[in-house]
This record gives sequence, C-alpha cells and structure tokens, in this order.
Amino acid sequence: MRRRPNTSNTNTNQSSQDLEVISLKPLEYIHIHDTNTSATKVVTGPRIVTIQQHEKVQFLPPKKMIIIPKRNYCIIENPVKIEKGKFITDEYGNVQVRHGEKEIRETQLPFPLYPHENLVGEVTALKVIAPLTALRLRSLRDFDDSRLGELIRRLAGDEYLFEGPATYLPRIEESILEIVKAEVIKPGSALRLRARKDFTDRNKIKRKAGEEWLVRDNGVYLPGVNEEKVAIVKAITLTDKVSIHLRAIKAFTDVFEIKRKAGEEWLVTNEHISTYIPDVNEEVVRKVPATVLTENQYIMIHDPVIDGKQRIGQKLLRKGESTFFLQPGEKIPGGIQQVYLLEENEALLLQAEYDFVDSEGTSRKAGELWTVQGPCSFTPSVEIKVVTTRKAIPLDDNEGIYVRDIHTGKVRLEKGKSYLLLPSEELWNKDLREDVEDLLTQENGKKRVKHQVVSFRVRQNCAVRIYDYKEKKPRIVLGPNLVMLGPDEQINVWNLSGDTPKKPGVIKALSLQLGPGFMTDVFAVETSDHAKLQLQLAYNWRFEIDVNDVNNCEKIFSVPDFVGDICKTIASKVRGIVASTPFDKFHKNSADIIRTAVFGYDEETKQYGERFVNQTNGLIITGVDIQSVEPVDNRTRDSLLKSVQLAIEITTKSQEAVALHIAAETEQKAKGDLERQKIDDEKEAENLRKELIDLESKTRIMEQTGEATTEAESSSRAREIEAKTEVTKAKFGSEAKKIISITELEILKEKQDFELEHQKSITTIEIQKESELSEIESTKFKNIVKSIGAKTIKSIAQAGPEMQQKLLNSLGLKSMLITDGNSPINLFTTAGGIIGGNIGGKDK
Repeated sequence: MRRRPNTSNTNTNQSSQDLEVISLKPLEYIHIHDTNTSATKVVTGPRIVTIQQHEKVQFLPPKKMIIIPKRNYCIIENPVKIEKGKFITDEYGNVQVRHGEKEIRETQLPFPLYPHENLVGEVTALKVIAPLTALRLRSLRDFDDSRLGELIRRLAGDEYLFEGPATYLPRIEESILEIVKAEVIKPGSALRLRARKDFTDRNKIKRKAGEEWLVRDNGVYLPGVNEEKVAIVKAITLTDKVSIHLRAIKAFTDVFEIKRKAGEEWLVTNEHISTYIPDVNEEVVRKVPATVLTENQYIMIHDPVIDGKQRIGQKLLRKGESTFFLQPGEKIPGGIQQVYLLEENEALLLQAEYDFVDSEGTSRKAGELWTVQGPCSFTPSVEIKVVTTRKAIPLDDNEGIYVRDIHTGKVRLEKGKSYLLLPSEELWNKDLREDVEDLLTQENGKKRVKHQVVSFRVRQNCAVRIYDYKEKKPRIVLGPNLVMLGPDEQINVWNLSGDTPKKPGVIKALSLQLGPGFMTDVFAVETSDHAKLQLQLAYNWRFEIDVNDVNNCEKIFSVPDFVGDICKTIASKVRGIVASTPFDKFHKNSADIIRTAVFGYDEETKQYGERFVNQTNGLIITGVDIQSVEPVDNRTRDSLLKSVQLAIEITTKSQEAVALHIAAETEQKAKGDLERQKIDDEKEAENLRKELIDLESKTRIMEQTGEATTEAESSSRAREIEAKTEVTKAKFGSEAKKIISITELEILKEKQDFELEHQKSITTIEIQKESELSEIESTKFKNIVKSIGAKTIKSIAQAGPEMQQKLLNSLGLKSMLITDGNSPINLFTTAGGIIGGNIGGKDK
C-alpha cells in the first residue's frame, strides 16, 4: 500500500516534495537502494515504509517471502555470506554474496531474497527413495560425503548410488543421473550385467570394462553404479525329449567346471541339469529334440561322436528300441528308417561300399551287388548300401517284361511266370517311334510302361507285319491274335490314303485290314465330245491270301499305300474308256461303261468280268458302284437338268393319279365305318344312362339314412363330451386355485426372509463401516500426532501469541483495541485480542 501524507503543517526544513509511503503486509519485502551510499537494504513487513528522497525502491509491488514447507527445499543462486549466524557486509553496508555459487535451503522460517540472490526453479518436495530403488548420482566437484555414517571423499566425476528406503537431501556438489530400480531374479532366471568400467564387484571379483556376467542368486538385486543391466535370461527346461546344443563364444569354464575352448560345441541334457541358464560366454545353437527309435527302426549316423571325439567320415548304426540325443556335428541324412521287412516274393538289392566280411562270413568287395531274399527282416550295416527293393513280378501268359543283363548287355523277354530280377539284371525300357507309341495308346486305351512287353491285339481279318532287326527277317501275324514284340522287333506303321477324293497319309494304322471292305473315290473324266464330268465311285475290295503260304502273306505288304494305288489304277482305266465315248451314250450307259473299264467285257460270252486283281499285292476289286455323276461345265449341267426334270414330271403325274384313286376308295370305306360306329355308340349310351338313374336313386336313399344316423350319434357324443369337459374344467380350476395360493404363500415367505436377511446384512455392514471408520479416524489422528511430533504441536500452539507480540513490537505499540463504539468491551480479556483489525483504526 502506498500513500502520500498531508504536508500542510510540515516543518519549514522539509522539502515541499511529497514523500512516498509503502505499506508492507506480513511476509512481504522490498529492496531499497540508498543513492547516497550505494547500499541496498531489505525491508520486510508488516511495516509502513517511508521512502526518502535519496532512496529508491528496486521493485514494486512488494514480493512474497519464500516459504519452504516441511520436506521441501529450494535452490538459491548467488547466496549471501553468513558467518556465525550473521550476514557479512562490506564497508558500505551491502550484504556480500557468493557469486556463481548455489545453496540449497531446507525447511525454515519464511525469508526474503537479498540483492543478487535468485530462486532457481520453484520450491520442490524432497525425493523419497522407495525400497529396492536408488538414485544414481554424479559428483560435480570434490567434496566430503558423510550421509552413510562415514566420511567419504567424492571426486569430481565420480558416480555412486544413494539407496532407499530414505529421503534424499540434495546437494549442490552432485547431480541426479537416473533412478535405478532393483531387479527381481525369479527362480529359473538370471540377471545379465555389463561393466561400465573396470571395478571390483560386491563379490570381490574384478571386472573389466564391457565384461558381461550373470547373477544367478534368486531374490532382489540392485545393480551397482558401475553395472549395467543387459537382460533377464530365462532358464531353458530340459526334459527327456529336449536338450540344448551350445557353442562357446570364447574360452571359459562353464557351470560344470569344464574348460571350454572358443568355438567348442557340446550338448546339455536333463541328465546334467533339469533347467539350464546359458552363460554369457556361450550361445544356444538350437534345441535338440530326442531321437526315438522303435523296435523296427534304425538310423545311420554320419560323423559320429565316439568316446567324446568326433569321427569324421565314419558311420554308426543305431537300432531301436532306444531314445538318445544327436551330438553336435552328428548328421542323419537319411533320417529315421524302417527295418526292411521282406515278404516271400521280395528281395533287397545291396551294394558293398568298401571291402568287408558280412555276418555270414562272406567276403564282399567294394561295389559288389547281391540280394537278400525274404521272408526275413533286414537291417543294413554301415558297409552296405541298399540300392533298391525288388519284388517278384507276376506275369500271365499274355504279359512279359524286358530284362537286361548289366554284365553282358543282352536283353531278353521274360513272360508267363513270376520273375524276380537277379543282382546282375535290370528292367530294360524299350523305346518306340512316337507315332507307334500314339497308335498303341489309342489301341490299348492307356499309356505303355516301357519295360513291359509291347503287346498289340490283332483284330479278326487283320494282319500285322513285324520286323526283327537282329535276325533281319519279318514275321506276319494274322488276327485274331496277340502280338508280343521281342527286344529287337519293331512293328510296321501303314500310311494309307483317305478322304474323298483320296489324299495320301490320312490314315495311320498298325494292322492291315484284309477285307472285304469298300472305299469311295472322286475323280474327273472327259467324254469324246469334251463334256467334263465328275464321278464318285465306290469299290468293294478284299485280299485273298493263303495262311499256309508265307510268301503270299508277305505279298500283301508289298504296296505301302494300297488304297491310293488301286484308286489311281481304276481312275486311269475309267478315264481311258470314257475319253472314247460321247456324252449321250455315257449318260445312258454309264454303269456298263464303267464296269467294262474296271472288269472288262467278253465279246464271245457277252458277259462282264467279275473282279479286278492287283497282281502286285493280291488286292481284288469285286464290285463298282456309281454314287454320283455330275457335270463340271454349266452347259452340260443345264442339258442334264432339263432331261431329268422332264422324267421327274412324267413320273410325278402318274403317281398323283394313282394316289387320288386310292384316296377316294379309302374315304368311302371310312364314311361307312363311321356311320355304323355312331349307331353302336348311341345304343351303348342309352344303356349307361338307365344304370346311372338307378344308382342315383339308391345313393340318395343311403345319404338321407346316413345323415339322420350321424346327426343323432354326433348330438349324443357332443353332450357327453360337454359334460366331461365341465367336470375336468372344475377339477383343474380347483387345482389351479390351490397352486396359486401355495405359490403366493411361498413367494411372501421368501420375500420376508429375503428382506430380513437383507436388513441383517445392511445392519452388519453399517456396524462394520462405523467400526472401521472410527478405527481409521483414531489411526489417522495417532499418525498425524506421531508424524507432527509433540514439539511441532507445541510450536504451532505458541506461534499465534509470538507472532502477535512481534507484530506489536514492529509497530511500536504496547497495546491496541479496535471497536466500532457500539459494542461493550470487556477490558479483562483485552490482552488476548489486541491485534485483529485494520492497522489504521483509532487508538482507545
């Protein structure tokens, strides 16, 4: 509060200028600078301050004093110098400060800041370090630390821990780096630590910077200031089915006191320990599952570990029943294999990998092949390689296989029996041309297995030619028959002409049909008067052969394309004879002309020939049929069309007249039959109408009788049902009322029981609540009194009167009473309430 006093009656020595007055409240302060002495003083309230002309206020409004509650602190920058509880001032009265320094002030009476003093930050609560927690501190300068009960010299840059439970009192000489929490090491786990620098740990073990180690003791572990947590390492559970494969990162001694070299690998199983925590100097390569072999199983281990040493290049056979773990470096390329159980028709083809003597005392050379035949069970030793399993191949009389001797290279055909390959034999694949393969697949309906005999069914009246390239001679097979090719035999493929007109290579076949058959061909001819015609002829043909004459049979295969050859021959004969015949004659006698061209004409007997024989292959043409004759040029076609139309018209008219006569006769017969049938139908209808009337009268009588009887019975039955229904209704009504009454009574009883139980529960809960609240209040009051302390309570009780006394002393008053003049005053109690109103009141 600032005000200017009335100056009308001031002394003549006083300047006419107004003086500044500042009213300071309690816990307020200002800095006043004396311009004469250049000294700055601190003035605290409550007080009324008059500022002289040579004085200057450093700041307005006044500032609040700094109040530090219990368990709080603040940091003051450039603090004042104090010796023996007094401020040190210079010759001008200025308070001396420690420039560039900081000071931590704890709980004390409210205080002002002196010139050059600054509050860093705000008033802060003291840190409470919980149990199992610590502060990591760094020393900013050299100082002596006595917080742990002994004097410790801290050097600048040192790092150390302040462990809880405790309250941390900060110091200017140190800074907080982080809060370190204790790690809980549970059973089956370990704490992995890393050294920040060279030091000796709490177990008196020297650690190098960067070194890592494990803390395996269960419980709580608080890492030291030079220790850094890396991770929590979980233990690996080892069972009868699981082990772990480890590798040493560097040379060390493991938990079993075994010295390990860098790169060494080993196995840890449940026989050594049930749970295993990998050390920092070893890495887990993988988890190794147990290898379980049953009675009929075995494995071949490559590079086995024998007596703790690995035998590179060797093999070890292990049979079931057994359970074991593969050692590091051991391999089983073939995996778990079944013991060979051979039946009577099975055998194993074996090969010796190097010289040895088998279990029967037989000396085997490397690469030697032999077989073991069933029935038996066989487990191969490390010296034996199982090449394959062979089964006896059952063969019918019409089945066979090609077998090759691997020593001589000779191939033979085996058929008609069950055959088991010898050690020096193998199945041989017979290759055929692609077109032969396709034709065989079409004939047999499935793709051929190459080592099986090539078989082909020759149909009736067909022939197949097979050539043996080893014997260099053919053989002819006539159908019906089954062809089975030998190892050196090949079957001939026929490329025959097809389509109309004939084109070469259209038809491919393995067998040659012997006929009888027919073929059709189209070709052009020209008459003597240059009329060009296109003929379509059909030929009947067949081969005549003697089955017992091999040369005759071979003759039919002498012409590769007999269809194209015979069609060309006949077309040539027809063209020749037509070329010497005019069109009109050919049109009227085309059949005779063509038969003469193909079969010939005997002038003596006046008869045509019966067949045409191809002497080269014995093909016989037995008939020629003219299917169509079409002119090629338009003029000939028009002339032929006119003559054909005229013939058709004559024939049509004659046929039409015959048809009209037949239709008239048929119509008259139908009309007579219709009239006769109509009379018969009317007679039958009258008879049926009479029977219908009789049946209707009988039906009406039965309906009336049935209705009367049914009505009487239904009425009687309805009255009976109504009576029974009323009885049942009354019975059910009484039972329903009884059930409702019982249910309402039970509901009322349960409701009352529930309300009673609910009220009891509420009463019990309220009693318990009041008891717990009273206990909490009592405990709270005890804890408050205990935490504040008797001395503190006493100080609080005395704080009011003491402050009043100091306030009176600061105002220079001995006593004061403030009243409005209307209320009576008890002067006996005045001393207890001297201070209480505005300072500007009137003194009484």
